[in-house]
Formats: sequence, C-alpha cells, structure tokens
Amino acid sequence: MSEYKIKLAKRMDEVKESATLAITAKAKSMKAKGWDVIDFGAGEPDFDTPDNIKEAAIKAIKSGFTKYTAVGGIDELKDAIIEKFKRDNNLNYTREEILVSCGGKQSFFNLSLAFFEKGDEVIIPAPYWVSYPVMVAISGAKPVIIEEREDNGFKITPEEFSDAITGSTKAIVINSPSNPTGAAYTPDELKEIADIAVKKGVFLVSDEIYEKLCYDNHPFVSIASFSEEVKRQTIVLNGVSKTYSMTGWRIGYAAGPKGLIKAMTNIQSQSTSNPTSISQKAAVEAIKGPQDTVDKMVTEFDKRRKIIVDGLNAIKGIRCLLPPGSFYVFPNISRFLKKRFNGKIINTSADFADFLLEEAEVAVVPGEAFGGEGHIRMAYATSMENIKEGLKRIEEAVTKLE
Repeated sequence: MSEYKIKLAKRMDEVKESATLAITAKAKSMKAKGWDVIDFGAGEPDFDTPDNIKEAAIKAIKSGFTKYTAVGGIDELKDAIIEKFKRDNNLNYTREEILVSCGGKQSFFNLSLAFFEKGDEVIIPAPYWVSYPVMVAISGAKPVIIEEREDNGFKITPEEFSDAITGSTKAIVINSPSNPTGAAYTPDELKEIADIAVKKGVFLVSDEIYEKLCYDNHPFVSIASFSEEVKRQTIVLNGVSKTYSMTGWRIGYAAGPKGLIKAMTNIQSQSTSNPTSISQKAAVEAIKGPQDTVDKMVTEFDKRRKIIVDGLNAIKGIRCLLPPGSFYVFPNISRFLKKRFNGKIINTSADFADFLLEEAEVAVVPGEAFGGEGHIRMAYATSMENIKEGLKRIEEAVTKLE
C-alpha cells in the first residue's frame, strides 16, 4: 500500500531539525548500542541541579502546587526576576514587563511571532545560535546574516552593523556571551552598538542566557542598562537553564516594553499556556537562593576551557580562540577540508563531524549549522577526563586524513 502523501505548509521549507539536538540524539543512540562516544555536542552543564532547587520543587509538589498558573508566570517568580535585574544589571522592571516561558527558546519564538512580520529584516550576526534565523523566517521576516570575523573575536563591529541597516531593518540579535563561539562583547563595544540602534531606530534583542559564565574577569553588562532610551528599545532574554544547570526544567524569561510583553503573552496563551508550575517554584529558589554553586561551576568550567583550548591548538591543523564566555569553543578546522579518508572527501564541517563520530567516536556539531563553515562547535560541559580523552582521539583521527 502506498503511503498517503501529505502536503506540508510552505513555512516548513524554513524549518529544519536542530543540528545540536540531532547530534546529541545520534550520540545517545550510539552509546545505547555500545559505542564509547564522547559527546561535545550537548549545550547543557553536566552538573546536577543544586539540591536546594530540587527541594523547592519537591515542596511545591507536596503542597499541591500542581495546577495551571497565570499564563505569563506566577507573581512570586516575576518578583524574583525583577529583583535579579535590579541586583545584577541595574535594571528596573514591573511585573507587566516580564514574561516567563517554557525555556529561552520559547521566549525568542514568542518574540518572533509577536514582533516580526513579512517585510521586516532582522540582523543576525554569524556564527549564531541555530534557532535564531529559523524562528525569524517562520515569522515571515527576513534574517539578514552578517559574518563575524574570527580575527575580531567573532564579534560584529559598529561599522558592520551600521552598514547592514536598511529601511526595513526591525531589529538586531545580540548574544553575549555567545553560543556557539563563546565570544563576549566589552561594555564599550555594546555601548557603540546600542548608540547606533537608538540613532537608527533598530530594536535590540539581547540574549543573555550565558550571563554568569564569564572568565578572566570579563565584565558582563546588559545592553539595556546604558540608558532609559536604550532600555525602551531592548528586550532582554534570559533563563535558569545554563546558570543553574536546569536545562530540563524549561524556564526562560523575557523583559521588555509592556506592549510587546503583552503581545508575547498572548502568543503563549494560545500555545503552551503557563510554564510548569513546579519548575516555576524551583526557579524562584534558583534566583533568590544561595549562589555559591554557580561560582563553583564557573570555576570548573574555566579549568576545562583552558585545557580544551590548549589541547586543540596543540593538534596540527586546528586553531582555536580562547573564548571569554559560555561553555563552548569554536575551533577552525578548515585545513582539513578537501582531505580524504578511505577515499571519501571531507568537503564540509558536517563531513568532518561525521568523520570524528564514526572514526574517533567523538560527537561535535558542524559549524555550518551556526553559519560558521570551516569550524566545529565543542561544548566543554563534560568531565575533564572526557575532554582529555576526546582531544587524544581527535588528534589520532586527523592524522589519518590524506
């Protein structure tokens, strides 16, 4: 019997499977079949969620806090987020300017549907998080990709930003510290971008999910904090996933102009409705409770960062910048492109990633998924033992390329 042919919506032309999730799924599948895979693909801390946060969730369950909540999040969590912005970023928001969603990904999706439309252009510096251009395209708007130079630390310059602005430009997406490169803007660099945005009437989308993961005393500053004028033109996206090792709890949040937050809340009311009640209570404890576990995690990530960068740069044919933030490195592997293995040509970063997975049992994400061909993304959110063994395997594998 022939399969019934289904005609999908035209918008599905813009939607592909997330490369990061696909690599992680493939690595897990291989592990389940007995392969000894070292996974540098997953963008989540390997640390457990702190006990005080888990206890808050257990308390919520036992007390019966298991029903629907307000669509945009409980007031207790909104107040904790407001307190966090004031404490950490010198920003003042009201409850009406905060939306809690089912992860940072939904925050950006809500924003895209509520704010962007056909005829709009959204500037997205590349390398970018894989979902930014897809979500913008789903909204009907056009993602305008600007390639960030490796020799500039994978950061867009004020001149590049200004030159990319047209009469159709609605917004620019800034992710600092960055996924996938670990790049982070200095306060002065952010100020220049903010000044141009205000002057040209371009909205700022600031994804600050890796805010706490900064190294070498790199100062983190929220771009919205420069002035009230900048704040009015900015939406800040954040969440608890990375900072508190709460990826599976699915709590992200957005702060911005009241009218935009209301529109995003309406979108959410017609999709997921409220974030999980139990996770919201856990997030309150994460944000308001002791922060010592965050400091310990950052200290450990810093050690891993240095080891993985030194190890990659010691491999002939690979070069890798030392990133000031997040838990990713974005090594340049372009010297291996056009080489062969068993008669097969390595044409792309995806080919190189497949080669490492099959030959070395090491999972990485190809740079092309982030708009950074000639690179791979590696997350050092894994043990030091895995990092050292993974580097050893990569070094052995690339010597087999001809």
